[in-house]
Amino acid sequence: DGYRNTNQVSDDYRYQDGNYDAPNDGYYRGGDDPAHEEDAQSDVTEGHDEDDEVYEGEYQGIPHPDDIKEKQKKRAPAVADEYRDRADLMAERMEDEEQLAHQYENIIEECGHGRFQWTLFFVLGLALMADGVEVFVVGFVLPSAEKDMCLSSSNKGMLGLIVYLGMMVGAVLLGGLADKLGRKQCLIISLAINAAFAFLSSFVQGYGFFLFCRLISGLGIGGTLPIVFAYFSEFLSREKRGEHLSWLCMFWMIGGIYASAMAWSIIPHYGWGFSMGTKYHFHSWRVFVLVCSLPCIASLVALKFMPESPRFLLEIGKHDEAWMILKQVHDTNMRAKGEPERVFTVSYIKTPKQVDEFIEIQSSTGTWYQRWLVRITTTLKQVWDNVLYCITAQYRMNTLMLAVVWFTMALSYYGLIVWFPDMIRYLQDEAYESRVKIFDEEEVSHFTFNFTLENQIHRNGEYRNDKFIGMKFKEVRFEDSLFEDCYFEDVRSSETFFENCTIISTVFYNTDLYEHKFINCRLINSTFMKEKEGCHIDFEEDNDFLIYLVSFLGSLSVLPGNIISALLMDKIGRIKMIGGSMLISAVCCFFLFFGNSESAMIGWQCLFCGASIAAWNALDVITVELYPTDKRATAFGILNGLCKFGAILGNSIFSSFVGITKVVPILLASSALVGGGLLALRLPETREQVLM
Repeated sequence: DGYRNTNQVSDDYRYQDGNYDAPNDGYYRGGDDPAHEEDAQSDVTEGHDEDDEVYEGEYQGIPHPDDIKEKQKKRAPAVADEYRDRADLMAERMEDEEQLAHQYENIIEECGHGRFQWTLFFVLGLALMADGVEVFVVGFVLPSAEKDMCLSSSNKGMLGLIVYLGMMVGAVLLGGLADKLGRKQCLIISLAINAAFAFLSSFVQGYGFFLFCRLISGLGIGGTLPIVFAYFSEFLSREKRGEHLSWLCMFWMIGGIYASAMAWSIIPHYGWGFSMGTKYHFHSWRVFVLVCSLPCIASLVALKFMPESPRFLLEIGKHDEAWMILKQVHDTNMRAKGEPERVFTVSYIKTPKQVDEFIEIQSSTGTWYQRWLVRITTTLKQVWDNVLYCITAQYRMNTLMLAVVWFTMALSYYGLIVWFPDMIRYLQDEAYESRVKIFDEEEVSHFTFNFTLENQIHRNGEYRNDKFIGMKFKEVRFEDSLFEDCYFEDVRSSETFFENCTIISTVFYNTDLYEHKFINCRLINSTFMKEKEGCHIDFEEDNDFLIYLVSFLGSLSVLPGNIISALLMDKIGRIKMIGGSMLISAVCCFFLFFGNSESAMIGWQCLFCGASIAAWNALDVITVELYPTDKRATAFGILNGLCKFGAILGNSIFSSFVGITKVVPILLASSALVGGGLLALRLPETREQVLM
């Protein structure tokens, strides 16, 4: 209460274009009685020029004396609210919110779309880019990290899933908090958690601590997606919302491209690191983890200069702060358009009735941790109430249908994204095994092996007085062979085994031919001296370049889909976009039956990613638009958390069928996409809807 517009001559507020007339419900409208104009003015709070004229729309900090009396008369009904039924208060609040939604839409249209929105677009884009990077980081560092940390297959699987688990929890928790504490504040918390623990994870040496850091890092970045879309949508008008939220989705693609490019340029350079003694090693993959935290840090710094969402501030009754931010948006855009003389004509904005009960704890009450405990438990209870509200009452059906669509989309998309590189690796292994060389009944004596033996099988051979010095065995198997008076020194091996062999008077010095590599062998008078230190696990030799190339092409392939969805989102609608994209993606899945080569699999992966991205973009838009401001981030967080749960299931299920059958993954993905796409067509269309 404290805004005046000197061009108004009535106590009833009327919006500038005449489209909005506020009811005479006792709110202060900013009208002035000319007889008391002189008493009410203040040179400190009112805008004046040389002729002592008040600028239209200028912030007026001191209300009219008559308005003070009027406010005192209004206090009695406010006290009476305590004795009114909560249902009546909620009904009045919903009526206020509907009026605010239409007025806010008009205000955003008056503010225009310009420099402010584009600045916020790039700041929030960096946060979304950090989310995209986080998905790819672990997959890129695993081939190198598994050697440093001696990771078994189960350890690697857990490290791949732990990030999604953190994202799932973070989406629900931080998304819910954003509806109570504010979009900007929670996004800063989210990015700070991610940046801190991602940075820390690059230095830790143990597997357990690294796993913990990636879990908390995932928890932090999990909150960015629901907050970013809720935050940005509240600065967009109805005509711009679908298109510009779709453009924002492109930063997730940019994050994948950035991660792929950095991995290819940094990880293969093993010299980019340092060691401190024999225990601490900082290799190139750790440099890559550091570089991947840069988008998050950049967004965190830039976000400090951005304002809170005015729509959120109005929702919690902070009228003055919201008005100042909206004026800032208006003035920034008008100056950029070369129209600095245009003034912000809004003097009053409807604020909904506040129903929640807030407890202010005095500093003398209890100890500091007791006060904080009460605040935290109260906030978490409010978040939980919001979660329950999204799955009950008027939003139940929409939430259930959206949950199915999100889950089916995540199950098929993330499952296939993991299945594609695994299938490519399996096809590579098949081709490698087909080139194996087999040696039967060879006899070698007094010969020195000082070169690499690769992809060979030696059966029924005899090796006498031979030396194996400074060499490597790679995918070599000796079966039913005899080694007598041989000498092995400085030998490295990978996937090499001795099966049913007889080894007599042989010395093994400084080798990694450990006990588990001798299967059903007879060792007679043989000696093992100074075994190589380090991990005793054999690791697959991955084609790093192919891994980076597949991820890079998969990320780049969504560019056409992003452009098409952005241009058509407001023309054909959200529902048709989701349904059409998911059905086309299902058709693409069937062509995977013909993917019998590496190039074919890469091609079908690019086609699938390009077709499915439109559904993801439309899902983000419709989820934002279906829920009101005080539930928007919470609902988005619930659905995005369910999406990450679908990703965990998809990764686990699809990867288990690699090398066994292609039928189950393809049919599962196709049926999930068809079911989700058909159900999406029953959702309400929201492109003509104002943001509630």
